[in-house]
Amino acid sequence: MNTSLNRRRFLGLAGAASAAIISPRFAFAAPFTSERKLRVGIVGGRFGLGFFFNEHPNCTVEAVSDLRPERREALMKTYKCSKSYESLEKLLKDPKIEAVALFTPAPDHARHVVQSLNAGKHVLCAVPAAMNIQECYEVLEAVQRTGLTYMMAETSVYRQDTISAKKMFKEGKFGTIFSSAAQYYHPGLEVLYFENNGKPTWRHGLPPMLYPTHTTAFLISVTGERLTHVTCQGWGDDSPMLKNNPYKNPFWNETAFFRTSQGHAFTGEVCWKGALVGCERGEWHGDKMSFYAGYKGVDVHQVFATEKEGTDDGGFKIAEPEMQPFDQPQWWKTDALPAPMRHNSGHGGSHTFITHEWIDSIISNRLPEVNIYEALAFTAPGIIAHQSALNNGEYMRIPNFDK
Repeated sequence: MNTSLNRRRFLGLAGAASAAIISPRFAFAAPFTSERKLRVGIVGGRFGLGFFFNEHPNCTVEAVSDLRPERREALMKTYKCSKSYESLEKLLKDPKIEAVALFTPAPDHARHVVQSLNAGKHVLCAVPAAMNIQECYEVLEAVQRTGLTYMMAETSVYRQDTISAKKMFKEGKFGTIFSSAAQYYHPGLEVLYFENNGKPTWRHGLPPMLYPTHTTAFLISVTGERLTHVTCQGWGDDSPMLKNNPYKNPFWNETAFFRTSQGHAFTGEVCWKGALVGCERGEWHGDKMSFYAGYKGVDVHQVFATEKEGTDDGGFKIAEPEMQPFDQPQWWKTDALPAPMRHNSGHGGSHTFITHEWIDSIISNRLPEVNIYEALAFTAPGIIAHQSALNNGEYMRIPNFDK
C-alpha cells in the first residue's frame, strides 16, 4: 500500500458532504454511490453483537463465528445470517469472505489480525491493537506486507462529543491545545474476572494501561499528536482478587502523565476500582477555548477566553473566562452515515460510525481514519505507561510506528 498516495486520494474528498468536516486530518467517509456489496465475516458473539453491518447498503454478512454455539446463534440472529463456523480458522477458509470483523479477547487480537491478513482478508479489530511492543511490530509488518485494510474499532474517536471536538479543532476554535486529559473509569470490572463456573477470563487482573485507547484516542484523534514520553503511577490494595492473575499485575488503577510530540501535556487515567462515576470522557484545554465532555449527568460545556476581569476569594484580580453549556449535535442524524444507519448506537453513538468507516474505506480503497498508524499511536503509550508504573514511575520513551 502506498500510504502517501492513499492519504492524498481521500484527503481530496474533503468537502464532499457535511461529513467531511468531522475529522481534522482525514476526510471522513462521505456518501458513496457504489453498488458493491462487501462480504464480511463477524467473529465474536458478545461485543460483536453491537454493530450494524447488516444495515449498511454496501455490506453483506456472509458468515459468523464463535467458539460457543449459543453465541454463534446470537450472531446469526442479529445479522440475519444463515452460515456459521466453529472457529476463526474455519471461517478464514471461506473464499466468499473478503473481510473479517474481530471481536475476540484482547490477548488474541494481534495473533488473530495477523492470521486474518495472511488469509487475504481485510480486518476490523476491537481494541487494543496489541498487548506488548513486539506484537505492535508484528501487526504493523503484516499490514504493510499484505497491503490490506486494517482498522481498529476505537469507540472514543466517534463519540458525539469527540466528533464535535474534531470539528472545533479543524476550525481553529481552541487556538493552541496546550494540555488535555481523558478518563476511562470502569469501577466494578472485577465482576468480569471470572465466569459463573469460576474459570478466569482474559480480564482477570488486566493492567488498566494495557487497555488505554479509550483515553489516548480523545487527544490523538483530534490533534494528531503522538505521545512520546510517559511517567505513570499505579494503585493497588493487595486484594486477593488480583492474586495469581496472568499479567502479574498489582494495580487496579493507573494514572499516566504524557508528553506529546508538540511538547504539550496529556493526562490519561484508566481505573477499575474506586468511588468513581463510570465514564469514557475527554477534555481539551486551549488558549482561546476549552471543551469538556461530560460525566453521566454532567452537561458538556465550553469555556471561552474573554477580556473580562474579576477577583478571586482573596481579593486579587483574575481573568474571567466565560463558561457555556454546549448544545451537542447528534452527528448520527446527519449524512455522515448512510440513511439506514442514522440512529443512536453504543458507546456514545460510535458503533454505526465505526461500521461505516471500515466498510467505506475498503470499497473506496483509502486508509480508514483509525488505520494501523493511528491504532498503534493509541495503543503503545499504554504499554509503556504500565512498564513505567511497574518501575515506580520511571520516565520512559514511547516508540513511534509512523513511517
